[in-house]
Amino acid sequence: MKSAYDILKERGFIEQVTDESLIKKMFTEGPVTCYIGFDPTATSLHIGSLVPIMSLAHMQKSGNKPIALVGGGTGLIGDPSGKTEMRQVLTREQIDHNAQCIKEQLSKYLDFSDDKALLLNNADWLTKLNYIDFLRDIGRHFSVNRMLAAESYKIRMEKGLNFIEFNYMILQGYDFFYLFQHNGCTLQMGGNDQWGNMLAGTELIRKIAAKDAHAVTFPLITTSLGQKMGKTEKGTVWLDGSLTKPYEYYQYWVNCDDADLERFLKLFTFLPLEEINVVKNLKDAQLNMAKAVLAFEATKITHGAKAAEEAWRASMEAFHSRPVDAELFPSSTIPREAAASDTSAIPRYKIPRQELEAGVQICGALAKAGLTQSITETKRLIEQGGIYISDRQVKSIDEKLTLADFGDSKEVRVRKGKKKYLIIEMD
Repeated sequence: MKSAYDILKERGFIEQVTDESLIKKMFTEGPVTCYIGFDPTATSLHIGSLVPIMSLAHMQKSGNKPIALVGGGTGLIGDPSGKTEMRQVLTREQIDHNAQCIKEQLSKYLDFSDDKALLLNNADWLTKLNYIDFLRDIGRHFSVNRMLAAESYKIRMEKGLNFIEFNYMILQGYDFFYLFQHNGCTLQMGGNDQWGNMLAGTELIRKIAAKDAHAVTFPLITTSLGQKMGKTEKGTVWLDGSLTKPYEYYQYWVNCDDADLERFLKLFTFLPLEEINVVKNLKDAQLNMAKAVLAFEATKITHGAKAAEEAWRASMEAFHSRPVDAELFPSSTIPREAAASDTSAIPRYKIPRQELEAGVQICGALAKAGLTQSITETKRLIEQGGIYISDRQVKSIDEKLTLADFGDSKEVRVRKGKKKYLIIEMD
């Protein structure tokens, strides 16, 4: 039987490790308790956090015990890793609120019942530390020269590294030691930019407890075009359904580049690798079906089966897509039948009838509705032939939306390019 480490490695999660042979041995000796820290700088995590979240889910599915650590204490300082400037310092109230929101969000991916996984907040111990005792018992084990050699600090040294941020590595190292002492945690996982902080933790455990602990980092995931995961023209793709609707979340995945499809299926779904490996041989319609499976499975994991099916049906209706062949991805629960007409998940915008009687400028309406980011963008798209009203191409930036566009209906469908839809309702 494959260990969780083997699963993570073959699915593309692993970048750096402290000692692979010792880590593999650790997994053969019994269940491993691991942890990943999550920064509570917002009320929701985003797609960029999915790699660590999915890694914890794989750990749990393989019989190990994951700890999701919300950085309520370290968040009061700010992590300099990967940053060229100091982060905005949030208040304790803001941090506590964000931490609670993230705790609830992570419960969608991990089973926290009966201590199968733990949700912890490092504010519970970091905010209670005695400064003098901490310096004497913990601080003396850290070499300033080694800390300054860490990449996260070298980047900030160019613009100035303040004393608050300088403490971050010590606190994160102490987190690992604390979890090792109180929860038997022997493995820390996280982004590649955390490597120096993670090594500080393994070293602290070795010096104080004379025991081995290990670290594993994940690669920075970018698209084939070099773009950061979860960034679109509309901004960040959040995991919170009130910030990024399930339909929009589905659309992010279904519109991925062909070159990213196989990798994303491995990272962001639980489908077996033997099914994912067929992607390299798919073309045209079947390739689009595979994207629908990716979008459905990713949406189901984050928003639940019902929301995923609603998003799938709305997308099928909007783009007149073919259902996924039954023999493709047999482990997927994506519906195999043609979708009944359902536009409920497509974004909507209401315009009063009296305004439509007089005529509403299309440029302004689409910008207000959020289909475009501005009137300027709408004008540019119209000039390029990229805006359609009920499959009729809008020819002029001066065109107005009128009652005639609705015919006998109370709604009209607007399309931006090939992939973005909006339904305008007559109110």
